[in-house]
Parts: sequence; structure tokens; C-alpha cells
Amino acid sequence: MNRTGGEQIMRKKLNADIHLEYLEKSTANLRGRQSVRATFKLTERSIDALSILACQLGIKQKSLFDQLVDDNEALRLIAREFENFGRAGQRVAKTYVISRRTLENLERVANRYNTPRDALVEFSIERILPLIKQEKEKHGKRKIILQDLQKFFKEGAEMLKKTEMALGDDDPVFQEMLKMMRHVNGCREEVGSVVEKGNRIENF
Repeated sequence: MNRTGGEQIMRKKLNADIHLEYLEKSTANLRGRQSVRATFKLTERSIDALSILACQLGIKQKSLFDQLVDDNEALRLIAREFENFGRAGQRVAKTYVISRRTLENLERVANRYNTPRDALVEFSIERILPLIKQEKEKHGKRKIILQDLQKFFKEGAEMLKKTEMALGDDDPVFQEMLKMMRHVNGCREEVGSVVEKGNRIENF
């Protein structure tokens, strides 16, 4: 076999090895993203906190759960500082859909530090409480803005009525104002929907 032929064989073998490694990594990555169901015993406060924040941020609970619990450094810190998990009161079983990678990571840290899996989840959720406080403050501001928007819409509607009486409903000025008010009304309804969806946070 000449030198050129040997180089071609080696190059093909190297490309095959790289391709195989890529496929293995891709398969492992896809496997890690698979959704699995896992049940944890948590306080009502923790369950509500996760649900409310996911709703406020407009993301799925699975995505928020994965972000909270897939943080190795945070889990290790929680495990080291863990004490007396049973003191916080009654807990209920709650099943979540999470990624396989998150579950495996959670179990790995729990086993390594001999810490209850439920405790790691609960204390991870506790980390989002400052975010809920911020969202609660923003919700209050949104309600005030909605009130101002309602007032603005009412004044605009009155102006539109006066324009119709003065110019008629076929006048181009009236037509442009009508388009504007339709847009404002759509905006008002969307803002109202956001505020209504966030009302849950008021009693947290």
C-alpha cells in the first residue's frame, strides 16, 4: 500500500471516529432532554411559588423547574447547608414533568451528599422567592397602568363620538381615529388579560 492510500484510509477512519463521537454526544444530549415524570413531597408554599412564577414569566413549569434544579453548584451548596428538612410543616406529593438530565443530576447530588431529593427541590424553589417579590411589585404597577389605560380609552371613545357627530362616519379623519381606537382597545384588552393572569400573585 502506498503512502497516499494509507493516508486516505487513516483519514476515513478518523472521520468515522469523529462522526461516531458526534452521534454518541447527540444521542446523549437528546436523551437528557427527554421528559420524565417525577414526584416530590413539597410544601404548598413551594408548589404555589413555582406555579405562580412560571405563569408570571409566561414559561412552562418544566422549563423553570429545569433551570432551578439543573444548577450543580447551587444543589451542592444546598446539600452542604441542609438541616432539619422536616421542620417546615406538612408536605404534599406533587408530580412534575422534568428533563431526564435534571432528574439524574438531582439524584446524583442527593446520593453524593446523602440529602433528601425533596429537600434539594424545595430549597431550590426557595431561591425564586425574591423574584416573586419583584413580580408582585410589578403587578401592582401594571394595575395602575391598566387604570390609566382604561381612562385613556374612555376619553378617546368620547372624542371619536364627537368627531363622528361633527364630520360623519365616512370622513377620513373619523376613519383614521376609528382605526386608532380599535388598536387601543386591543391593547387595553391584552393588558387586562396580563393583569388578570397575575392576580394570583397578590395573595402569595
